[in-house]
Amino acid sequence: MNYEKIFDKIEAKLEGLSHLDELTNKKKKPFEILIATVLSARTRDTNTRKVTKRLFKTLKTPKEIADAKISTLEDLVYEAGFYKVKAQRIKDISKIIVETYNGKVPADFEKLMSLPGVGRKTANCVLAYAFNLPAICVDTHVHRISNRLGWVHTKKPKETEKELKNLIPKDQWIRINRLFVRFGQQICLPNHPKHEQCPVEDICAKDFSMEKKQKKKKKSKGRNKAQ
Repeated sequence: MNYEKIFDKIEAKLEGLSHLDELTNKKKKPFEILIATVLSARTRDTNTRKVTKRLFKTLKTPKEIADAKISTLEDLVYEAGFYKVKAQRIKDISKIIVETYNGKVPADFEKLMSLPGVGRKTANCVLAYAFNLPAICVDTHVHRISNRLGWVHTKKPKETEKELKNLIPKDQWIRINRLFVRFGQQICLPNHPKHEQCPVEDICAKDFSMEKKQKKKKKSKGRNKAQ
Protein backbone atom coordinates (compact mmCIF):
# COMPACT_ATOMS: atom_id res chain seq x y z
CA MET A 1 0.00 0.00 0.00
CA ASN A 2 1.36 3.41 -0.98
CA TYR A 3 0.75 5.44 2.18
CA GLU A 4 2.31 8.57 0.74
CA LYS A 5 -0.30 8.64 -2.05
CA ILE A 6 -3.07 7.94 0.46
CA PHE A 7 -1.93 10.83 2.63
CA ASP A 8 -1.69 13.06 -0.46
CA LYS A 9 -5.33 12.24 -1.30
CA ILE A 10 -6.47 13.06 2.24
CA GLU A 11 -4.46 16.28 2.36
CA ALA A 12 -5.99 17.51 -0.91
CA LYS A 13 -9.47 17.35 0.65
CA LEU A 14 -8.69 19.16 3.90
CA GLU A 15 -9.07 22.81 4.82
CA GLY A 16 -7.10 25.02 7.19
CA LEU A 17 -4.44 24.00 9.68
CA SER A 18 -4.44 22.60 13.19
CA HIS A 19 -3.19 24.84 15.98
CA LEU A 20 0.08 22.90 16.24
CA ASP A 21 0.59 23.19 12.49
CA GLU A 22 0.11 26.93 12.77
CA LEU A 23 2.72 27.17 15.52
CA THR A 24 5.14 25.09 13.45
CA ASN A 25 4.60 27.23 10.35
CA LYS A 26 5.20 30.36 12.40
CA LYS A 27 8.44 28.75 13.65
CA LYS A 28 7.43 29.07 17.28
CA LYS A 29 9.91 27.81 19.86
CA PRO A 30 9.68 24.20 21.10
CA PHE A 31 8.71 25.49 24.55
CA GLU A 32 5.57 27.18 23.20
CA ILE A 33 4.65 24.05 21.25
CA LEU A 34 5.15 21.90 24.37
CA ILE A 35 2.96 24.15 26.51
CA ALA A 36 0.31 24.45 23.78
CA THR A 37 0.17 20.66 23.53
CA VAL A 38 -0.28 20.31 27.29
CA LEU A 39 -3.04 22.93 27.23
CA SER A 40 -4.78 21.24 24.29
CA ALA A 41 -5.72 18.13 26.27
CA ARG A 42 -9.48 17.57 26.20
CA THR A 43 -10.31 20.93 24.69
CA ARG A 44 -11.00 22.40 21.26
CA ASP A 45 -8.38 23.94 18.99
CA THR A 46 -10.18 27.28 19.14
CA ASN A 47 -9.81 27.41 22.92
CA THR A 48 -6.19 26.30 22.79
CA ARG A 49 -5.36 28.99 20.23
CA LYS A 50 -6.94 31.68 22.37
CA VAL A 51 -5.34 30.54 25.63
CA THR A 52 -1.87 29.96 24.15
CA LYS A 53 -1.86 33.38 22.53
CA ARG A 54 -2.95 35.07 25.78
CA LEU A 55 -0.47 33.14 27.90
CA PHE A 56 2.58 33.90 25.76
CA LYS A 57 1.59 37.51 25.26
CA THR A 58 1.83 37.90 29.04
CA LEU A 59 4.57 35.41 29.96
CA LYS A 60 7.10 34.72 27.24
CA THR A 61 9.75 32.44 28.73
CA PRO A 62 9.96 29.27 30.85
CA LYS A 63 11.34 31.32 33.74
CA GLU A 64 8.47 33.82 33.63
CA ILE A 65 5.92 31.00 33.74
CA ALA A 66 7.87 29.16 36.46
CA ASP A 67 7.98 32.33 38.59
CA ALA A 68 4.36 33.34 38.00
CA LYS A 69 1.74 33.01 40.73
CA ILE A 70 -0.50 29.99 40.26
CA SER A 71 -3.56 32.28 40.43
CA THR A 72 -2.17 34.30 37.49
CA LEU A 73 -1.66 31.15 35.44
CA GLU A 74 -5.15 29.90 36.28
CA ASP A 75 -6.65 33.16 35.03
CA LEU A 76 -4.62 32.97 31.80
CA VAL A 77 -5.50 29.36 30.93
CA TYR A 78 -9.03 29.27 32.33
CA GLU A 79 -10.70 28.68 28.93
CA ALA A 80 -8.57 25.58 28.25
CA GLY A 81 -10.64 23.55 30.72
CA PHE A 82 -9.27 21.71 33.75
CA TYR A 83 -7.47 25.00 34.27
CA LYS A 84 -6.28 24.36 37.82
CA VAL A 85 -4.51 21.12 36.83
CA LYS A 86 -3.11 22.62 33.63
CA ALA A 87 -1.88 25.78 35.35
CA GLN A 88 0.03 23.71 37.91
CA ARG A 89 1.45 21.45 35.20
CA ILE A 90 2.79 24.22 32.99
CA LYS A 91 4.32 25.88 36.05
CA ASP A 92 6.01 22.63 37.13
CA ILE A 93 7.16 21.87 33.57
CA SER A 94 8.59 25.36 33.19
CA LYS A 95 10.51 25.06 36.46
CA ILE A 96 12.10 21.78 35.33
CA ILE A 97 12.94 23.21 31.89
CA VAL A 98 14.71 26.12 33.59
CA GLU A 99 16.49 24.19 36.33
CA THR A 100 17.32 20.94 34.53
CA TYR A 101 17.55 21.84 30.85
CA ASN A 102 18.86 25.40 30.96
CA GLY A 103 15.63 26.82 29.58
CA LYS A 104 15.51 24.57 26.51
CA VAL A 105 13.05 21.79 25.75
CA PRO A 106 14.89 18.48 25.27
CA ALA A 107 14.46 16.75 21.91
CA ASP A 108 14.38 13.39 23.63
CA PHE A 109 11.36 11.13 24.12
CA GLU A 110 12.26 9.80 27.58
CA LYS A 111 13.20 13.23 28.92
CA LEU A 112 9.94 14.68 27.64
CA MET A 113 8.00 11.80 29.19
CA SER A 114 9.58 12.59 32.57
CA LEU A 115 7.92 16.02 32.63
CA PRO A 116 4.73 16.40 34.73
CA GLY A 117 1.59 15.60 32.74
CA VAL A 118 3.49 14.66 29.59
CA GLY A 119 2.49 11.28 28.18
CA ARG A 120 3.33 9.49 24.95
CA LYS A 121 0.98 11.60 22.84
CA THR A 122 2.39 14.92 24.03
CA ALA A 123 6.02 13.75 23.84
CA ASN A 124 5.56 12.52 20.28
CA CYS A 125 3.74 15.71 19.27
CA VAL A 126 6.64 17.81 20.55
CA LEU A 127 9.18 15.69 18.68
CA ALA A 128 7.17 15.92 15.45
CA TYR A 129 5.91 19.50 15.54
CA ALA A 130 8.72 21.25 17.43
CA PHE A 131 11.76 19.33 16.20
CA ASN A 132 10.54 17.76 12.93
CA LEU A 133 11.68 14.34 14.16
CA PRO A 134 9.92 11.13 13.02
CA ALA A 135 7.27 10.37 15.64
CA ILE A 136 3.67 9.18 15.60
CA CYS A 137 1.40 11.17 17.87
CA VAL A 138 -1.71 9.10 18.56
CA ASP A 139 -4.66 11.16 19.71
CA THR A 140 -8.35 10.22 19.57
CA HIS A 141 -8.53 10.95 15.81
CA VAL A 142 -5.46 8.90 14.87
CA HIS A 143 -6.64 6.00 17.03
CA ARG A 144 -10.20 6.04 15.68
CA ILE A 145 -9.37 6.52 12.00
CA SER A 146 -6.57 3.94 11.91
CA ASN A 147 -8.99 1.36 13.29
CA ARG A 148 -11.82 2.40 10.97
CA LEU A 149 -9.59 2.10 7.93
CA GLY A 150 -8.67 -1.38 9.07
CA TRP A 151 -4.96 -0.57 9.26
CA VAL A 152 -4.85 -1.60 12.91
CA HIS A 153 -7.14 -3.45 15.31
CA THR A 154 -6.17 -1.97 18.65
CA LYS A 155 -7.83 -0.99 21.90
CA LYS A 156 -5.32 1.50 23.26
CA PRO A 157 -3.40 4.44 21.70
CA LYS A 158 -0.05 2.92 22.73
CA GLU A 159 -0.92 -0.22 20.76
CA THR A 160 -1.97 1.92 17.79
CA GLU A 161 1.33 3.78 17.87
CA LYS A 162 3.29 0.52 17.86
CA GLU A 163 1.27 -0.99 15.01
CA LEU A 164 1.47 2.15 12.87
CA LYS A 165 5.24 2.31 13.33
CA ASN A 166 5.46 -1.21 11.94
CA LEU A 167 3.11 -0.36 9.08
CA ILE A 168 3.87 3.18 7.89
CA PRO A 169 7.24 4.14 6.31
CA LYS A 170 9.25 6.29 8.73
CA ASP A 171 9.40 9.24 6.32
CA GLN A 172 5.58 9.49 6.57
CA TRP A 173 5.20 9.27 10.37
CA ILE A 174 4.96 13.01 10.96
CA ARG A 175 2.10 13.36 8.46
CA ILE A 176 -0.21 10.96 10.29
CA ASN A 177 -1.22 13.28 13.13
CA ARG A 178 -1.07 16.41 11.01
CA LEU A 179 -3.58 14.93 8.55
CA PHE A 180 -5.77 12.71 10.73
CA VAL A 181 -6.59 15.46 13.24
CA ARG A 182 -8.16 17.61 10.51
CA PHE A 183 -9.53 14.56 8.68
CA GLY A 184 -11.26 13.49 11.89
CA GLN A 185 -12.65 16.97 12.47
CA GLN A 186 -13.83 17.63 8.91
CA ILE A 187 -14.72 14.32 7.22
CA CYS A 188 -14.13 11.14 9.25
CA LEU A 189 -16.26 12.39 12.14
CA PRO A 190 -16.75 10.34 15.33
CA ASN A 191 -20.45 10.11 14.57
CA HIS A 192 -21.93 10.10 11.05
CA PRO A 193 -18.68 10.27 9.03
CA LYS A 194 -19.07 11.90 5.60
CA HIS A 195 -18.49 8.87 3.39
CA GLU A 196 -19.53 10.76 0.26
CA GLN A 197 -16.68 13.26 0.80
CA CYS A 198 -14.05 10.74 1.87
CA PRO A 199 -11.04 10.58 -0.49
CA VAL A 200 -10.13 7.07 0.72
CA GLU A 201 -13.63 5.60 0.89
CA ASP A 202 -12.66 2.95 -1.67
CA ILE A 203 -10.00 1.44 0.60
CA CYS A 204 -11.72 1.96 3.94
CA ALA A 205 -12.75 -1.13 5.90
CA LYS A 206 -15.38 0.99 7.68
CA ASP A 207 -14.64 -0.96 10.83
CA PHE A 208 -16.78 0.49 13.61
CA SER A 209 -16.51 -2.61 15.81
CA MET A 210 -13.99 -1.10 18.23
CA GLU A 211 -16.07 2.08 18.60
CA LYS A 212 -19.22 0.04 19.28
CA LYS A 213 -17.40 -1.98 21.97
CA GLN A 214 -16.15 1.21 23.59
CA LYS A 215 -19.63 2.75 23.57
CA LYS A 216 -21.11 -0.40 25.14
CA LYS A 217 -18.38 -0.33 27.77
CA LYS A 218 -19.16 3.32 28.61
CA LYS A 219 -22.89 2.56 28.86
CA SER A 220 -22.18 -0.41 31.10
CA LYS A 221 -20.00 1.73 33.38
CA GLY A 222 -22.75 4.36 33.50
CA ARG A 223 -25.34 1.77 34.56
CA ASN A 224 -23.02 0.37 37.22
CA LYS A 225 -22.46 3.83 38.66
CA ALA A 226 -26.20 4.50 38.70
CA GLN A 227 -26.76 1.28 40.66
